[in-house]
Amino acid sequence: MGWIYVIAGGVLEIGWATGLSLSEGFTKPVPSVITAFLIIISFYFFSQSMRLLPIGTAYAVFTGIGAAGTAVAGMFFMDEGISSLKIAFISLLLFSVIGLKMGDKEEQEDGGGN
Repeated sequence: MGWIYVIAGGVLEIGWATGLSLSEGFTKPVPSVITAFLIIISFYFFSQSMRLLPIGTAYAVFTGIGAAGTAVAGMFFMDEGISSLKIAFISLLLFSVIGLKMGDKEEQEDGGGN
């Protein structure tokens, strides 16, 4: 269940990070309210994940999903430009997040972890 929480929080982080840009420094009321709501819900899920996962893993996955997803959203929806180098590093980030999940699973099988 911890992985569901951290993934949900990370996906919502994409929404609020994008919303921060769309709110233009919290000067636009509707995007500002939506962004604030997404921040609260995202951090709720993240906090729930930390009850079940190691803090380092939970934080790295949460921020990794948010960073990669926000970069992709920027490229496709905010005219930030797409390059092969950006795609390569986003892929590296996602593989690192997957590696952390696999490492946590292996640690639990060996008798360590939570």
